[in-house]
Amino acid sequence: MALGISANLLPQFTVKQNSPCYSAPNFAATNAEQQQCVPSFWSKVLPLAVAVSLVAPLSSSAIPSLNSKSTPVAPMTPFSQSKNLPTGLENGKIRPCPSVNPGCVSTNPQSSSSAFPLIISQNSSGNAIMQLQDAILKTQKNAKIQVVEDIPDGKYLQAEVDGGFGRDVLEFLVKGDSVAYRAMATKVTYIYPFTTAFGDSKGQEERMKMIAEELGWYAPSLDSMD
Repeated sequence: MALGISANLLPQFTVKQNSPCYSAPNFAATNAEQQQCVPSFWSKVLPLAVAVSLVAPLSSSAIPSLNSKSTPVAPMTPFSQSKNLPTGLENGKIRPCPSVNPGCVSTNPQSSSSAFPLIISQNSSGNAIMQLQDAILKTQKNAKIQVVEDIPDGKYLQAEVDGGFGRDVLEFLVKGDSVAYRAMATKVTYIYPFTTAFGDSKGQEERMKMIAEELGWYAPSLDSMD
């Protein structure tokens, strides 16, 4: 904020005409007279300089605010990360399972709990995405289809179903006769004081096996390859 000074407060001064300080410098004045002019001159000019500096506005960035406080950044913990788990495709692919969520299985090979994509049977007829919706609604509790959308060379489906500790999210990417998927619990449970989440992917694996059997689609596994 600029500070103003009234014109009446500015220093008023005059110099007598017969003074050696009047008008142009008087080279004929004695040294003693010139020395008298110096303190008299600055005693008049300095208050004026102070007044001008007070009137000039100061940049707001130069004035530290007493009320300004730096917002502390909360440390990222496995528990805080598990509160906001992203869904949907990532670069056109099914996402891997989050490292903080053991209650998940995904066909993305980057997952710690990974699985093979489902294979649509050659004897299967009709719309694969419609058959998938029907199988989810028949085999899962309180199932709701949330998203069905076209993507390049395929379709994406997302559904919510009841899980062990809340709602689980099922995601499917149908391309040709291959169906990539991810089944994930949206609620991650931690038991104090441990920082490792409680649970595993067994429940999600059983869920996907149930859906595949309802459809009659092939669900490859390591056990079936022995």
